[in-house]
Amino acid sequence: MEYTELGKTGIRVSRLCFGALTMGPLQAGLSPEAAGEVMAYAFSKGVNHVDTAQLYGCYPHIREALKRTQGDIVVSSKTYAYEYDAAMEAVEEARRELGRDVIDLFMLHEQESELTLRGHAAALEALYDCKSRGIIRAVGASMHHIAAVDGAVKLGLDFIHPMLNVAGLGIVDGTREEMERAVENAHARGLGVFSMKALGGGNLHRRAAECFDYILSRPYIDSVAVGMQSADEVDANLRYFSERRFTAEDEQRLGEKRRALHIDDWCAGCGRCAAHCPQGALSVKDGRACCNRSKCVLCGYCAAFCPDFAIKVV
Repeated sequence: MEYTELGKTGIRVSRLCFGALTMGPLQAGLSPEAAGEVMAYAFSKGVNHVDTAQLYGCYPHIREALKRTQGDIVVSSKTYAYEYDAAMEAVEEARRELGRDVIDLFMLHEQESELTLRGHAAALEALYDCKSRGIIRAVGASMHHIAAVDGAVKLGLDFIHPMLNVAGLGIVDGTREEMERAVENAHARGLGVFSMKALGGGNLHRRAAECFDYILSRPYIDSVAVGMQSADEVDANLRYFSERRFTAEDEQRLGEKRRALHIDDWCAGCGRCAAHCPQGALSVKDGRACCNRSKCVLCGYCAAFCPDFAIKVV
């Protein structure tokens, strides 16, 4: 496993970051014990970085993994909070639920521009106060928007967590090339970079070798968050990140894998999922939610807002 320093934070991370979203209640719905076993296996193989968020509901899963693991694991989390007290509570929730005194990396979740970052000024102040107290180590933001990368540079954040993949899937306000330039500039300015959705949320998994070759060839990417749900997936991804190859068995599993956004028949068409879809992939037609598959990156965020539990990535 390759390791690198995340920008100028002084935090050493594995190039492969374990994306916890796919194991939690918004997607696979694994139990904390089952998910913890898979994550602990990845940690035992050299992965030292796990990414989650307040929204994901994965803190119990990560706590189980940490209980089974010796050595230092870098944990990153995110919050949608924009008020000071709410951001402070988000940090305290993470510390409490994970059983950790320090959360290494904490982000504002899904920022769109410098304006939205400034609109979260009170939350940023809270995160920086936590950093000054030593209960988080670095402050950042996640984003699907190029403008938010530029905003993070202007505001001098410690790191960013941008959407980037070979197809440019999920980038909301421009092209892949434009996102590349913005991220490269951020890294040149000293911001740490760990990217998301290298496989387009699973939409590009049949092009996994191409996707990983692309993202690993970008010297300005310090770490890459990849969702995993089994020890086999951990082994395959570790093999590619370390040796740049898949086995025939890996290729077969990738070819057989299917993931999709499923909307159940009991959907009431309330529209809450569509209102919270960062890609604009959901809408309501004839009293029921429907999905534009060409826009969906299978993040599963929509599931968190469905009052009837009628939508999920499976």
